[in-house]
Amino acid sequence: MNNSVVSFCTSEFSLFQMRKVFCFGELLLRLSPAPNGEWLRKHVVPVYAGGAELNVATALSRWGMPVRYFTALPDHYLSHDISDYLLQQGIDTSAIRYSGERIGTYYLPPGTDLKNSGVIYDRANSSFASLMPGQIEWEILFDGVEWFHFSAICPALNENLAKICEEALLVATKKGIRISVDLNYRAKLWQYGKKPVEIMDRLLPHCQLIMGNIWSANSLAGIPVDENIHPGATRDTYLDHAAKTALAIKEKYSACNSVALTYRFEKGNGIDYFGTLHLAGGNYCSPLFTTKQILDRVGSGDCFMGGLIYGIYNEHLPQHIISFAAAAAFGKLLEYGDATQQSASEVESLLKAYE
Repeated sequence: MNNSVVSFCTSEFSLFQMRKVFCFGELLLRLSPAPNGEWLRKHVVPVYAGGAELNVATALSRWGMPVRYFTALPDHYLSHDISDYLLQQGIDTSAIRYSGERIGTYYLPPGTDLKNSGVIYDRANSSFASLMPGQIEWEILFDGVEWFHFSAICPALNENLAKICEEALLVATKKGIRISVDLNYRAKLWQYGKKPVEIMDRLLPHCQLIMGNIWSANSLAGIPVDENIHPGATRDTYLDHAAKTALAIKEKYSACNSVALTYRFEKGNGIDYFGTLHLAGGNYCSPLFTTKQILDRVGSGDCFMGGLIYGIYNEHLPQHIISFAAAAAFGKLLEYGDATQQSASEVESLLKAYE
């Protein structure tokens, strides 16, 4: 076993006794209207419950992991329908806070990416965005928790949420809870006068596992990136850059011992995908996953994050951790919705086809 992978000693616990992964973030309803006004003519708009951290929680729950999820929702029947749905997915909803006036939503045409200019956010003054520092009893909510996960989307919403994230991280650090973060960068969300690096430099020093890509590491953590990497680049070029980015992250944030980075390249209607994992004992790369057709771009990075947590928590070998995570992310590109419906055995089967 590579000594850079954190041991969680889970073998002494049954599934019901295992300490939980706690996911913190805004639940969003995605409305996915068909293009060219077809949604108006047919009077149908698919609705998916998602959000980066909920997508991670859903994946982990499907893979047999104990998960607690925190978000804020207004206290009405739609919210309770959602909570009941999450409970049916095996997610502990006891931490959900019922307050505020509205559920955050976003609009995204089928098949497009969240980084696409076509995404429309409607989450201002949502219940989650209205949370205030000092409201959340982290000491109580972290009872029985082994791992805390959040993403850079939370502090991107407003300065209060950045302070709330910091509150959570301080308590988690004091309790010895392992912390992971997804460096999701959404330029449309950082609109309250603070530079992303200024905020993230207060949060990232608490994190042991940092996941993202070389470009989000630059936008959110100020890690240098070669803006001209693409022309003539080979896979080895990208792997070399990933190793340099990971080293820079670990040098800047001393608590971080694990960095994972993804590469996703569109090829017509298809995609090439692979991921890297960087530990004290070495660098690891997944197989290259490729397809000529994808169904839904949303949630693949969240699925990758879930795969990392799943593998590290269960003490898998480093090569299998990164390969499983990348296979899960790739599989998510082949299904509709925000959160994956893949089982762990289905991810393993997909991985075998590419190894």
